[in-house]
Amino acid sequence: MASLLRFGRPERFIVPVLILAGWEMFSRSGALPPALLPAPSTVAWAWLDWVFDIDGNTQSYAGHWIFDVMASTWRVAAGFAIATVLAVTLGVAIGWSRFIEITIEPTLQMLRPIPPVSWIPLAIIWFGIADKPAIFLVFLGAFFPILLNTIHGVKTCDRNLIRAGAMVGGGQHQLLRYIVLPAALPSIFAGLRIGIGSAWMLTVTAEMVAVKSGVGYVLWDSYYFLRYDIVLAAMASIGLLGYLSDLLLRLVSARALRWQQGTTLHGSEG
Repeated sequence: MASLLRFGRPERFIVPVLILAGWEMFSRSGALPPALLPAPSTVAWAWLDWVFDIDGNTQSYAGHWIFDVMASTWRVAAGFAIATVLAVTLGVAIGWSRFIEITIEPTLQMLRPIPPVSWIPLAIIWFGIADKPAIFLVFLGAFFPILLNTIHGVKTCDRNLIRAGAMVGGGQHQLLRYIVLPAALPSIFAGLRIGIGSAWMLTVTAEMVAVKSGVGYVLWDSYYFLRYDIVLAAMASIGLLGYLSDLLLRLVSARALRWQQGTTLHGSEG
């Protein structure tokens, strides 16, 4: 509830309003042709038509925004869910077991620097032109941030707590469940928040080249028709969806980490 109240504070909107006002004035000053840099009001009108089919000025996109958003959201959700399950499971195993760390981590560290976009040709060859290559790329983008943060969370767990749990008869499974995982949760949620941002970036990239639907596809397709108002509306849609995804994770994190609120020092809210 507190986070929602902070969201409503007016100072949060000062910078966006100033950016939009400056953008509107610059676009209307004639420094650049309006077609190359549409004003925010023009972008907003195109966005509204994309959503509600007001006057059909976005042509074949009119009224299809919700379907494009649902297509992209499905790919993000599927890839992100797979990445979360695998990364958290593997991260806990690597952070807890020295043998697993020595056996698996070097291979993962070799794969990690490879940009996910470089997998696009193989993803298309393996999965074709459909949802699967996009889901695969989303998985790659989200997997490593979640994995590394999970490993960090497990490794930094207070060893005194683990020893205390072992002294009262706790087995490996109990120590992991009741001590290590709760202690690692802040790091895991940090990885999830990084991962969801990467997931949105990768699904848009995949939709540009490997899928024929979604917000990323609309962005790339409208670019070919020089509809930069729709391009900017698509970019704004991606930003909005990414922000809402992050907000959802923050709300889940706040509920899951209620025990931490009394021990964490927060900065002044002003």
